[in-house]
Amino acid sequence: MRRVYVNRTLNLKRINYIGLDMDHTLVRYNSHNFEASAHAIMLKKLVEDFGYPKSVLKLKFEFNRSIRGLVVDKNLGNILKLSRHAAIRVSSHGLKDIDFNTQKKLYKSTYIDLSDPGYDTVDTTFSIAFCGLFAQLVELKDSSEPKMPEYNRIADDLIRCLDRAHRDGSLKNAVAQNIEQFIVKDEAVVRGLERYIKHGKKIFIVTNSDFHYTKLLLDYAINPFLKNHSSWVDLFEIVITSAQKPRFFFDNLKFLKVNPKDGSMTNLEGPVTKGVYQGGCATTFTDDLGVAADEILYIGDHIYGDIVRLKKDCAWRTALVVEELEAEIKNLELAQPIATQINALMQEKVPIEIEIDDLVSEKIEQNKVENDGRISELIKQVGDIDKKVGPLIREQQKLFNPYWGEVMRVGIEDSYFAYQVERFACIYMSKLADLLELSPRTYFRSVRRPQAHELTIESTQGW
Repeated sequence: MRRVYVNRTLNLKRINYIGLDMDHTLVRYNSHNFEASAHAIMLKKLVEDFGYPKSVLKLKFEFNRSIRGLVVDKNLGNILKLSRHAAIRVSSHGLKDIDFNTQKKLYKSTYIDLSDPGYDTVDTTFSIAFCGLFAQLVELKDSSEPKMPEYNRIADDLIRCLDRAHRDGSLKNAVAQNIEQFIVKDEAVVRGLERYIKHGKKIFIVTNSDFHYTKLLLDYAINPFLKNHSSWVDLFEIVITSAQKPRFFFDNLKFLKVNPKDGSMTNLEGPVTKGVYQGGCATTFTDDLGVAADEILYIGDHIYGDIVRLKKDCAWRTALVVEELEAEIKNLELAQPIATQINALMQEKVPIEIEIDDLVSEKIEQNKVENDGRISELIKQVGDIDKKVGPLIREQQKLFNPYWGEVMRVGIEDSYFAYQVERFACIYMSKLADLLELSPRTYFRSVRRPQAHELTIESTQGW
């Protein structure tokens, strides 16, 4: 079974260069272990650098408290899950669910403007610890530490802590000291890359990680499995470190040439050729390669930093790694019998609700008060069906994240994250190896998706 999913037709025969993000794309992480370490480091910095009470150090990491695609309302201390139309469908304050009526009072319009700086989005697995810890700190402030800063200050302090942890080497040192706990080796990826190179594909890396951290991970995860190349420096046509994505895709930053033996850097004179670099920009890169932009496929895991800005500012083709997808598909298969029962019950409701509407209309328009008895009977039938549907929905959701449900859906709607995937990623998969298992000559064809007005026609014609 193919495990690469298609939003837009993509012919790999037309792709000459395949670009890879490194973290969570080329190199897989044990996400639970890494985010647990980030959680602990942020807590330590909150106390030592920002003067938070030591009670925060007692907060335990909960990986399931957050999923990709959530939105943090920094001003109100809330976490939101949005539909494809940016409408709030699920919300929590701290660690407590917000009921519908309260949510309606808080948000007069249920549609969120994500360009508002009061909102932060969980775009990558690297934000899981940030979002979960924000919820914990809001809960702590409300319950036992009222002197803690306001919610928006807590969110900003967490962002600063996470940025410092990346800049000062706290997280990277944790990985370097126990690399086997954080990095997942995947021989299939290396085998696949060497196979694609045999077909004439040129593979490059664009990563925000610095050279020394990039070397650490590639030495560990790539070099041990190479058969046709001496090292990762030989395997990859070009490696760009400290790329500052998403700025790499729209700004005019300069390239520095990196000596892979010692990490020393010099100004780049002339065009980009095979080698290791720092910084730079996609426009110069594409021009120097001498290829059309749509002959480049870039694969990353960060929906905004790797995919959305790239698609808006470049003509490169795009692929997204959604590591949660593999587990989500397995759970969807387990949930299928329950979903079938729910759908059958909902279909049972439809003619009853139509009859109720018709009878109420007759009562209003023709003063048919004799309809009251039948209306009451039908309303009871709908209530009885709802009593059966509710437990089934709760049973279904138990198969997914216990707090937020599916990553790609919210109820029967696409989640906002799924909408972004559909809009900006030409193809998507749970891991890079899923793509590399396929032929380098694969033609990915998008399928016809019926629009809302077509569904009624299809149902009557048996499509």
